[in-house]
Amino acid sequence: MAEESNKALLLSVDCPSARLPDHLLIEIFIRVPMVEWGHLACVNKYWADLFRQDCLWHAALIRCFPMAGHSERWPGPIPRGMSKRRFIALCMSKCIFPLGDELSEIVGHSYLFLKEQLEISTLPPSPVILHGTIIDQFIACGKSRDRAHELASVIWLAVIDNLEENHQTFHLLKRLALEGDVFLPYPYSRSFKVEWKILDRLFTDFRDCLADADYYDLLACAKQKFQPIPPTWLGY
Repeated sequence: MAEESNKALLLSVDCPSARLPDHLLIEIFIRVPMVEWGHLACVNKYWADLFRQDCLWHAALIRCFPMAGHSERWPGPIPRGMSKRRFIALCMSKCIFPLGDELSEIVGHSYLFLKEQLEISTLPPSPVILHGTIIDQFIACGKSRDRAHELASVIWLAVIDNLEENHQTFHLLKRLALEGDVFLPYPYSRSFKVEWKILDRLFTDFRDCLADADYYDLLACAKQKFQPIPPTWLGY
């Protein structure tokens, strides 16, 4: 009802685009570069409503990722979601992990899952549980344990790299760094590359947030795991 009233309002002001049927508008929108979609959705309420509908995102999914329509089976603990989430997952995978095969969507959804869980305003779930969930997702989709372990580490690295520099991220990274070796056995254990990235962000991006006690505690953790310690971590 709201959509009809919005369109009627456009027709009343003699807007030519309002006379186009929805399916033609959608075909036009999905051919516009994605960076402009936000501007299109702000033109009027009717166009904004179209960008909230699954039909537009389904059309965009099929146009931008033609092979996405062929993968119907989706086992595992991480939800796949509707067309909009699938589209975002595939875009993230394309930008960060240019794999170019059926693995892309699994990687994209795993990335979104981990990032959303780590950014929960209250205490996020245990990193061990999150990491195990990602590993289980890849195994459920037919990947080997070694491959699942490798991809989970890549996803952790990408998520940590893309966390915003804010107070919440600082406390999250500090928690991850100080939790020690409380990891599940192989293949669930996180790689040293992930632990290195966590400490690197703390000692570079968040150095000004560290109190003296925090700094020396984190430095002790770093020295237990890595030698030599990079000079930037030591403040010079």
